[in-house]
Amino acid sequence: MPTMAFTLRTDAELDAALAELADAQGLSKQEVVRRAVLEMRQRTQHKSRVAEASASSRDRWGDVLDRLGSI
Repeated sequence: MPTMAFTLRTDAELDAALAELADAQGLSKQEVVRRAVLEMRQRTQHKSRVAEASASSRDRWGDVLDRLGSI
């Protein structure tokens, strides 16, 4: 995968947090940011898939669940 140049402007708090995480994990600050972004994307996609599956299940089984709940 080709790399692309990217500038990330940080404040002192973010830079300190990045430096601390990078040092603790033995990674570069760039790699810490990269992993954080990819992890956030993965969590967001997972939440979306769970919501879609839940909606589909409610559409399919909603009447049954309502009847079970009224017993």
